[in-house]
Order: sequence, then structure tokens, then C-alpha cells
Amino acid sequence: MPFSTKIKSNYNPKRLAVKLNSKGEQFVVQGHPWVFSNNIIKINEDAKSGDLAIIFGKNKNRVVGLGLYDANSPIRIKMLHSSTEKVNINASFFQKKIKDAYSKRRNLLKTNTNSYRLLFGENDGFPGLIADMYASVLVVKIYSEIWLPYLDTIISGLQEVSNAKTVVIRLSRSLEQSNAHQLKNGDVVYGILENEVVQFIEHGVNFSANVIKGHKTGYFLDHRANRKQVGEWSKGKTVLDVFSYAGGFSVHALYNGAKEVTSLDISKQALEIAIENGKLNTYKGTHKTIAGDAFEELKKLIKNKVTFDVVVIDPPSFAKQASEIDLAKKKYAQLADLGEQLTAKNGLLVLASCSSRVLSQAFFDINGQTLASTNRTYKVLLKTQHDEDHPIGFPEGAYLKCVYYRFLD
Repeated sequence: MPFSTKIKSNYNPKRLAVKLNSKGEQFVVQGHPWVFSNNIIKINEDAKSGDLAIIFGKNKNRVVGLGLYDANSPIRIKMLHSSTEKVNINASFFQKKIKDAYSKRRNLLKTNTNSYRLLFGENDGFPGLIADMYASVLVVKIYSEIWLPYLDTIISGLQEVSNAKTVVIRLSRSLEQSNAHQLKNGDVVYGILENEVVQFIEHGVNFSANVIKGHKTGYFLDHRANRKQVGEWSKGKTVLDVFSYAGGFSVHALYNGAKEVTSLDISKQALEIAIENGKLNTYKGTHKTIAGDAFEELKKLIKNKVTFDVVVIDPPSFAKQASEIDLAKKKYAQLADLGEQLTAKNGLLVLASCSSRVLSQAFFDINGQTLASTNRTYKVLLKTQHDEDHPIGFPEGAYLKCVYYRFLD
């Protein structure tokens, strides 16, 4: 089956000789995947996105790393290889990286799960590129022009390793507006996509993802282990899933015998998907929905003296930039406070954050301080991160944190 010619690039990347300041070189030697523009002392004037940056160290002019030049980002060089060991950036280089990434997911694929993240950007050595599998459909999301000259090689390598029957390309907003390619967001570049809504299995639970119109690649796979855990602790319980999106936590709870589940999200469309995802499984409980702003709707529930045995609060990122960190911390404190008031006696409160700029310890401290002021006794059952198909290769790659609080009164 042939691949679409749209993934072939006319641009033939050049080799760039690059020198960094001591701070930049130190980051490269330590294996950090980013080189910022202000760390570059010397580089070719005609550098273009996708060119291979060969980084020379100050000592004895030796090569300390290789990366791809990105003309459109303050992270000017995205690293592929940080070592004095000589390598060639070619098809076999990328194929080895893809095989290494796949091997890290083998244990997950031994479970009753056929959806997984095959490439997790920088953490798997592919900065600005994500690849997610949903059953037999591979969705590749590209965030940077740097990958355009290498796309046909990488996509054929991903398809071969994953045995995908269909490959879909998703583009970041900046790439949608780029003139450097022929691709459109949602292009099917290999095989046939019979339906843009693809069904898949997560630890025995049936779900669906819209691989053309859904957020990111269609679904959020990073919380898989937490969804399974919440499900197992929801049997016979009443559950509130806040910022539910497509009902990940809700559906696991219903599947595992929850008595009643309420999905809360601002998007009515997301709630419809959550209901449909529930119906892909057999369950006896009741699935309710609330459409509205989470903060306002939680206050209404508290006013009406409603409580739940299990409360899960998993908001979107509150701090996309440094200037938003303080406000994000206030919002997390607010959600911990609202969540506690909605958690029944001896109930379970699960709080999560995907804001990479709010570090794990800061998030745990905010929750701890908020809950300490309530005079309720509790114990921390679990602190978790991303599931195993989201390996962490550098500090900024660790964005997800989740904590489970069991109230003892």
C-alpha cells in the first residue's frame, strides 16, 4: 500500500556548524533536548527549519551533539543526539529510535489495551512530534516544520513498527498556517479511514476517539492508569468526574459497577461523547451529565448539599506561560477546596494537574495546605505520574501529577 506523496518534502536539509555559549553547551552535554536562540554564538546565516545542526564544543572543536534547526521557535535547536559518539542522521537512525520507543511499550500492550502513545516527543527523541495508536489507526501530530524533510522516512518507520492499517496526520496551529508543505490537518496519508471516530480498548474498557476533530490526537492517553485505578475503587459508589471531556474516568467507573456517575464539562459536545463512550460498554449504573463552568457548577452542588463517594478533578492546563503560574496555583487551591466539600464521609478525592510549569511538589503542597485548613482527617493513598507509554526523559517532560486522598471522617 503506497504512502501519500504529500509527506515527501522538496527541501534537502543542509548541515550547519554551530557553536554555543558555555551554558548552552552544558545543557547539550547533560542531554537536555532544547537549545535556545540566546545560547547560540555562531551559526550559518542561511539556516532553515529542518537543517541538521552540528554542535561543536569549545574544547578541541569536538562535536558534542546533533539537532534540527527550527527558525520559528525560541527553542532554536531541537536535539536528536547528545554525545561525542559519531552517528549519521538517516533512515536507520530514526528506525532504531522508533523500535526503542516501541519496546518501552511492550508491557502495556500485554494488557487488554490497544491504544498507546508510540512517540512522546522529546522524551523519545522526537522533539515536537507525537504518535498515538488507536486500535489499527496511527495518528501523528506534528508541532514543528523541522520534521517535514524527514516525514516520509519517519511515518513509514512508525507504520512498519506499529503495523498500523491507517495513518492520519494532525498539525499544530502554526503548521496549519505554514506554506512549507502540502499537508492539511486530518490528512490520511496511508490506508483508508472508514470512520473518523475510531473505537479502541483501554484495560478492557471500550472507548472511541475522533482522530480528525478531537483534541490533540483525539483522546488523552496519559491518565490511563489513573482511570483504571479510579474505576477499581468506584464499585457501588457515586462518582463525580469534573472536566470529564470524553468521560475517561466516568466510563471506567461505570464499567466497574459504580452506582451513579456524573460527568461535568463545559462542552456539551464532549459530554455527548462521554455518554456514547459509556454505551460502548455494559453497565447498570446511572450516567448523568452537567454542562457548565466547573467552578460555578461545583458551587451549585455544594449549595444544594450534594456529596459523592468519589470526586475526580482533572482540569486542563492552567499555566501555558510563566505569567500564569500564580493564578494557576490559586485555581488549584480553589478546586481542592471545592472538591473536599463535595467528597462524602470516608470518600475519595482525586486531584490532578497537567500544568508543566506548576511542579509536582508545589501542586502537592497547595492541596495539602488547602485540605489541612478543613479540619478533616485524611491519608494520601497514591501519588502518580503519566502512564508507562509517556516516559520522562527530561525535567520539563514531566507535566502530569495526580494524588489520591482518602478522608477518614
